[in-house]
Amino acid sequence: GALPAVLCLCAAAWSCCAAGVAPERDQPCRPPPGWAPAGRVSPEHDVQLTLALRQQGTARLARLVRAVSDPRSPRYGRFLSLEQLRDLVQPSPATLMTVLKWLRGHGVESCSSVATLDFLQCHIMAERLLPGAEFHRYLKDQRSVVRSPLPYTIPKDLAEHVDFVGGLHRFPAERNVVSRAWAKEQAEPGQPHGQRAAFHLGVTPSVIRKRYNMTGGDVGLLPNNSQACAQFLEQYFHQADLAEFMQLFGSSFAHHSKVDQVVGHQGWGKAGLEASLDVEYIMSTGANISTWVFSNAGRHESQEPFLAWLLLLSNMSSLPWVHSVSYGDDEDSLSSAYLQRVNVEFMKAAARGLTVLFASGDDGAGCRRVPGGNHTFRPSFPASSPYVTTVGGTSFKNPFLVTTEVTDYISGGGFSNVFPMPDYQAAAVRSFLRSAAKLPPSSYYNSSGRAYPDLAALSDNYWVVTNRIPLPWVSGTSASTPVVAGMLALVNDRRLQRGQAPLGFVNPALYQLRERGHGEALYDVTQGCHLSCLDGAVQGQGFCAGPAWDPVTGWGTPNFPRLLRALLEA
Repeated sequence: GALPAVLCLCAAAWSCCAAGVAPERDQPCRPPPGWAPAGRVSPEHDVQLTLALRQQGTARLARLVRAVSDPRSPRYGRFLSLEQLRDLVQPSPATLMTVLKWLRGHGVESCSSVATLDFLQCHIMAERLLPGAEFHRYLKDQRSVVRSPLPYTIPKDLAEHVDFVGGLHRFPAERNVVSRAWAKEQAEPGQPHGQRAAFHLGVTPSVIRKRYNMTGGDVGLLPNNSQACAQFLEQYFHQADLAEFMQLFGSSFAHHSKVDQVVGHQGWGKAGLEASLDVEYIMSTGANISTWVFSNAGRHESQEPFLAWLLLLSNMSSLPWVHSVSYGDDEDSLSSAYLQRVNVEFMKAAARGLTVLFASGDDGAGCRRVPGGNHTFRPSFPASSPYVTTVGGTSFKNPFLVTTEVTDYISGGGFSNVFPMPDYQAAAVRSFLRSAAKLPPSSYYNSSGRAYPDLAALSDNYWVVTNRIPLPWVSGTSASTPVVAGMLALVNDRRLQRGQAPLGFVNPALYQLRERGHGEALYDVTQGCHLSCLDGAVQGQGFCAGPAWDPVTGWGTPNFPRLLRALLEA
């Protein structure tokens, strides 16, 4: 018999579209704003679906990640190879046999697996395979996707073997960098400590290097070290933009002017602002380090670009050590099964020694109206995963001087409603909750959830070259994330020079900095609040920054030489 896939395969409360609109159980999903229905596709239409097969050994994997990521552990830095990881998590023979038998029984032959054997990608006529599914085409800005607005069923005996089927419901998540004019900023006179602050007309690599105490010598030296950023949704960078950016802004430090490797499809359309920003700032902060770009455009109408990137991580034995990703979705728009499984994918990355950074988002604490008319804050995922390093955003207190930083009001932050607070951050977060001068009403957030961000960097008024034009005033945590990623790639460069392991999942080490006497490794940001719900209770204000860790800027922003010293000792 068939069992409704509410069990594990549809999105939360049938809200199978990334808009977070939860329809009634038997109602179709509504697509996110901007996606227009363009008619039903033929039931014979070939779609590409990703089956996430149930993994083994996930509890052991969690214990292993704790051991290899904690500087106090004797197993610190002893990471797994892809083959060792496969042996730990690969699905049971029963799972593989049951799923393959089901697929073959429906005439499905064209499937490919990944090295860890826990994903299958298949080209199938899905309406035959998944009763209930009904595929429609949706259009937005010359993009086309094929999705099913209706929930689907899978055979009962298969439910325990499959975590979810990707490519059915979720629409591509959008994250746009914003452009804000300085005129809106209120310049405050802030006296910089001990030095004359440099005047500047927007954030450039030299402003970042000055603020975070990086010298011309802080560049990569090793050929076997690399860093990467991931791009989605037809977002492309152009090599010519990168070369022009380095010509304009890179004269004071050794650098590469070319991306060494593009994994995936690099289109020839217009350059995307987000893609240009990522590449230019990871390569000017992590200067002279070999850089890869994972380009996952979602060329196939039924492909989920973010899932395609995760599959690449599970399939490549040699990868860059640091990954910067500016991507996010509302946590409540995703099914529990999907969230838990993607979280395991980040554990797999941590077990291999990869440092994965995500932007915390540009909506402050976020806002969601829940049935009954009340509001709650709205956490973002993957920012809320306990196995990634999440980067928030700051602004200069005086927008024209390289001086003290304050909160950037857009900086994403808050508490997960899905993932419990990990041990590594419990003391820091409880201290914040105890000592914060003012907290929002407790009904707005889950104070026992994973709290983010972990740290921050400047996210306001960047210069970017895109389509050969230098653009000012580009803002968002999409800017701060590649900056922090580049710095951690430089730390890896020094660690590898000294014969040490790369940093891997860095959060346990970050949260131990103060107790290990390295509190000065991060500049504490203690001023400013981020935005949230416009209602009578919170009036647009989320959390506020304060001493030590807070859910707006995390532990603060990097003081590079001190951070380098601290992480070399880890």
